[in-house]
Amino acid sequence: MSAITESAAATPHSADGTVVGENLSLPLFRTLSGVLAGHPYLKVVVDRAEHTWHLLDTAVHPFHVNYVATRVLGMDLEQLDARLDAFNASVYTDPDRRFLLGVLSLHTDEDRDSRERSFLVLETTEADTMDAGLLTEFYTFVRERVDGRLPLLLKPANHGQEHELTSVSDARLPRILSHELFGNRPRTPLNPGEAVGRLRYFRDAREYRAAAPPLGWSDIVAMDCLPDDVPRVAGFINSAPITPLSHTNVLAAGWGIPNAIVRDLDRLVETDRLDGAWVRYRVREDDVSLALLDSAPALEAPTWHQQRIRLQPPLLEDVPALALHRLRHADRDRYGTKAANLGELHHVLDSRTADLTAFYGRARPPRRDLYGYLAARLDTPLGDAATLRQEAAEFVASTVAAPDGVALPFALQHRFLTSSPAIQQGIGKLKMALELGAADALDSLCLDLQHLVRHTPMPDEVTRRISQAFPAPLAAGSRLVVRSSSNAEDLPGFSAAGVYDSITTVRGVGELLDAVRQVWASLVSPRSVRLRHQSGISLDDTYMGVIIQEYVPAELGGVLVTCNPTKREDFRNVYLNCSPGSPEKVVDGTVLPLQYLYNTVEGGGRTVALGSAGEDLPAATRTRLAHLALTGRLLQSHFGAEPGDPLDIEWLMTERGDFRLVQIRPYAL
Repeated sequence: MSAITESAAATPHSADGTVVGENLSLPLFRTLSGVLAGHPYLKVVVDRAEHTWHLLDTAVHPFHVNYVATRVLGMDLEQLDARLDAFNASVYTDPDRRFLLGVLSLHTDEDRDSRERSFLVLETTEADTMDAGLLTEFYTFVRERVDGRLPLLLKPANHGQEHELTSVSDARLPRILSHELFGNRPRTPLNPGEAVGRLRYFRDAREYRAAAPPLGWSDIVAMDCLPDDVPRVAGFINSAPITPLSHTNVLAAGWGIPNAIVRDLDRLVETDRLDGAWVRYRVREDDVSLALLDSAPALEAPTWHQQRIRLQPPLLEDVPALALHRLRHADRDRYGTKAANLGELHHVLDSRTADLTAFYGRARPPRRDLYGYLAARLDTPLGDAATLRQEAAEFVASTVAAPDGVALPFALQHRFLTSSPAIQQGIGKLKMALELGAADALDSLCLDLQHLVRHTPMPDEVTRRISQAFPAPLAAGSRLVVRSSSNAEDLPGFSAAGVYDSITTVRGVGELLDAVRQVWASLVSPRSVRLRHQSGISLDDTYMGVIIQEYVPAELGGVLVTCNPTKREDFRNVYLNCSPGSPEKVVDGTVLPLQYLYNTVEGGGRTVALGSAGEDLPAATRTRLAHLALTGRLLQSHFGAEPGDPLDIEWLMTERGDFRLVQIRPYAL
């Protein structure tokens, strides 16, 4: 067994899992505590009316609200369910509330002399709206009843609490922020899952490129930072920080394989001799484990070997280049998924007729729906369904814009490819290699074909139509962005994140033609061909459209997903990454972004990590990001195959402060 171990909750000594009124010593804490994210914790209820507190063993009492209602107030669960929202408001948002609810967790760090020390952290739930007075009262009450030898810090649970505490000194109320507490934790889950496989450890990219034997489906790849072109394997382990929205974790999510950050990976590999060993690797939302196996297990090939993603046949008839706002979702078979989704976004924002409330209409027992919460987020009275739909559409249209640009159809690529006998011969060789399973020849065939596509002259008619597709910006010498829009990307089960090329520094007709050829060529890169072939996507059915846009300087850019990637049952939160400048810096991993979670049900948000920035964004900007997160949640109702299916949205904030969405696609869970 490696040094990473799974944790189990301690068995409480108290008969009913509670202690009332007693001071809290470290032994009592350990008796009652469970384990969450690797740290012992217990739930706390302060009863202001009785001037006492209740310490709850989570294994017996998993929910504060249930305990208060049934054990303190004498209600039964049916009574609680019948008025759950009102009861929640009475304990989480009422400024005159009787009860203060929170969690105490035990942590360790090192002092200046490198000696280990323990300390406690007190926090509320993320939806709690305690003001500075209540937070101070809560902290003081707990501080007076906790072993004085243990430092106690308050962790604000959301941006609202952080703002409230700006008026309270650290000396009066010692505190720690979430990113300070968890920013350097040794193990961070990124994508939950479990795998049995052979651990392949690489010290650097050179070792990885020279891997022998080549990586296979039963390997678990462990290294500092995995490359974006990593093949499909059994699991990923990183020793350097990345985020849940990095390219490699998007791949892990799409493939359903475990992925985590293990900062002491080098030591574990050396101590436990893990390189080349067979291991059982588990990633859970609160734990990462790696167990050494005695021998190689008998494994069956994974089901993805039989996975087949079927594309609708591409439509190659001669159609014109069109402005994005003229496209709809049904045009994906002529212009590609990305362009069609952006056209659909234009329609949603311009028409304001789409129902964007369906996510909130789903039952969340014991609640019949979440419409009341949506009305509160939109700051509007809860009226009839039609009025709420209109308010949601107006909110989205006032928060974001769709990018302008034009889309080149598959027909232009088809005309170009069929104009060159050499390209046709190269495609034939590649198809034959795929049919025969000639893996050794695949890379060279793809690279030769890419070279041909990049350097073959375009037919005059194709050149003319591309040159005339976006005449005003070209004539003005504006900087252009040229993006892929294939029918084999942004699909449920096959996002192709980071697989195809985008070029962001294009000026003039000559550079535009070169950029279009480069995007077309990325359709036959070794990586893209392998990934599609593994998913059963035929080369014959795959075509590339192209989006041409005028470059828009960005003050802030990033990616959001309308879920919590590391906690799949969490239906409340939207996860958002951003960094100064263009979203490409977040997407390609050039910088470590700021990371946020925004609650789109009860409201509020919290900072998860500061990344490379070193400091948080201003409060006003974070409030605007909360609006962006809610917008993403509302668009989920229209763009998800089902209202509960999450989206992956790339966005930027212009120098004027406007939000633009530059890509919308399904996010794999």
